[in-house]
Amino acid sequence: MKVLIINNLASGYREGSIYDFMRSFVEDGDEVCLRSSDGGTSIDSLLDDADSFDVVVASGGDGTIASVAYRLRNTGVPILPYPAGTANLLSLNLLGPNEPHALAKLARSGKVLEFDMGEIEFDSKKRGFMIMAGAGYDAAIMESAAPNKKLFGPVAYFLAAGANIAPQHSSIVLTIDGKTIETEGLGVLLVNFSQIQLGISVTHINQPRDGALDVVVLKAKNAVELLPSVFAALLDRDGRFPDRGDALEVYSGTEIRIEADPAFDIQYDGEPTRTKTPALARILPKAVRLIVSDEGYQLFR
Repeated sequence: MKVLIINNLASGYREGSIYDFMRSFVEDGDEVCLRSSDGGTSIDSLLDDADSFDVVVASGGDGTIASVAYRLRNTGVPILPYPAGTANLLSLNLLGPNEPHALAKLARSGKVLEFDMGEIEFDSKKRGFMIMAGAGYDAAIMESAAPNKKLFGPVAYFLAAGANIAPQHSSIVLTIDGKTIETEGLGVLLVNFSQIQLGISVTHINQPRDGALDVVVLKAKNAVELLPSVFAALLDRDGRFPDRGDALEVYSGTEIRIEADPAFDIQYDGEPTRTKTPALARILPKAVRLIVSDEGYQLFR
């Protein structure tokens, strides 16, 4: 097999487990090509010949994996998400392993499925996301958490949420597939894969292959008012708590424009942009081919 590894040196704790993956994976006749970036080299430039490899391994956080997936969208190149970041939500959603030897086995023998991905456009730029993008409260959390991720890991997000208990509240105008909705709240989430930390599912059903984005408006006036929705999500393990309460409004669509007054900050897959709304998002149906475990295949096939 020919395997291309894209390794983000700046992701996570820099523990270097990707090298254990390489040692475990390689067999007689294999070719493994490792290309690394610490942010100085564009990931796009490392993927120009990706279609000449059997598998591309994207080693980093969710933002790194989304960047690889977006560059390889609609090419049919199989991608193995390698969880080397802080939150690693894509691997969590896919029920994938975290251990490098198990990931090496998965790269060689795993099943493949095509998944939707989102595309968000802001300030004349386009970026892809696999989990979710957002404007408002979640973007503020990502921005606050960024300096502490290496020290505290996933706890950095909870510390950031606790430090933002009174986030900005704005008037919001959504245009979903041509229909205008006027509302207000703390922010808007555009959801492809729905599960976040602690097994919390933002929306009731995780449907990253349905050709649409869930649009979640955080209607609360402050962070405390979101807590009942969080508790309902924590309890929703067997379908008994589909209702997330009055603090959330949930819509669905293929193209969504977000406007807010005052304007919201924007993030995509945990990457703060330091850019404000308006933003335009769309779904790219089954644009990305991912290697998944047997459990992930059974869940999403």
